[in-house]
Amino acid sequence: MSEPSPPSTAAGSSTAAVYADLRAEARELDLLVADLPEAGWAKATPAPGWSVAHQIAHLAWTDRAALLALTDAAGFGEMVEAALAAPDRFVDDGADAGAALAPAELLAGWRAGRTALDLALAGASPDARFPWYGPPMKAASMASARLMETWAHGQDVADALGVRRTPTDRLRHVARIGVRARDYAFAVRGLPLPVGEFRVELAAPDGSGDVWAYGPVDAPQRVTGPALDFCLLVTQRAHRADLGVRALGADAERWLDIAQAFAGPAGPGRAAGGGPA
Repeated sequence: MSEPSPPSTAAGSSTAAVYADLRAEARELDLLVADLPEAGWAKATPAPGWSVAHQIAHLAWTDRAALLALTDAAGFGEMVEAALAAPDRFVDDGADAGAALAPAELLAGWRAGRTALDLALAGASPDARFPWYGPPMKAASMASARLMETWAHGQDVADALGVRRTPTDRLRHVARIGVRARDYAFAVRGLPLPVGEFRVELAAPDGSGDVWAYGPVDAPQRVTGPALDFCLLVTQRAHRADLGVRALGADAERWLDIAQAFAGPAGPGRAAGGGPA
């Protein structure tokens, strides 16, 4: 649900700016669903068995989990115990429960949860670490993780509705998490970890010619391409064959086949030609 290794905030960015980015990402998704008729909420998304309602219900559920992590460690611990008791079902069960609500009730609950989480983030000590399903993380890292998931599930909603979203600078959060999760993608599949860092160079989505760079400039293994494509890849919202991300080096090539920005078991991803819209 979050990245397996919490990212630091971008150089020069403030914690408040990270929270503002999370609010903006959620508002953009809200605009996609705010006026949907009931039939729109029932539309199937690329995630098998999940409708638009399931996607929003999942975000509402994980927002509640994040709120508990920030404000009620014991309550969050109970959620973790429930997850451990049903590791193959707890995510789907949470989404099913929310999707069963009337769309207006689901939407109102998601909005209320976002507001509560925003207030909790603002009131959290910036240096404290809070429990999560992976390693504990600071509040700013939790906000980045929530943004990543909001963007990824928002892509599922956009695909279901046939909407092409305009990528924004907020993708920096998703890209950074994807880069930092490299070793996790290998470990969760039982593969040997790459030796040394990769150089990752991503073209900013605004067409400015700016490059978002990660890793040593002289690293022998490299990944390059559009930032949007990289984010679609690491969130498994599009198949590598449909994207303009390229690798140099055997380990870098392997990484692009298995990359994931989220914790938990490796998912099947999307088939070639299957998205985004």
